[in-house]
Amino acid sequence: MDGEVAPADASLKQALYWRQIYTEILAMEEKVLDRIRQLMARQSEAGRREVELTNVPVVVAQAEKFRQRLGYWEARIQQLAGDSPGTL
Repeated sequence: MDGEVAPADASLKQALYWRQIYTEILAMEEKVLDRIRQLMARQSEAGRREVELTNVPVVVAQAEKFRQRLGYWEARIQQLAGDSPGTL
């Protein structure tokens, strides 16, 4: 993402910032997926199947990507917090 530094090079302040960004993005992706599933319930079987094959995999893949990035930042925060107890 633009402006994102490598977790290994980040300060605690940067790590906390990026954790917040990825937490927000992941929450949004999960809401999108929930909404898609709600809408799918009202579609025909053919329509539902098409969405399952096209839209759902894209959103799931994006959410997983953001979940992984969030995990990297959480790990970095834990690493930095170990260096500086009581800073969280």
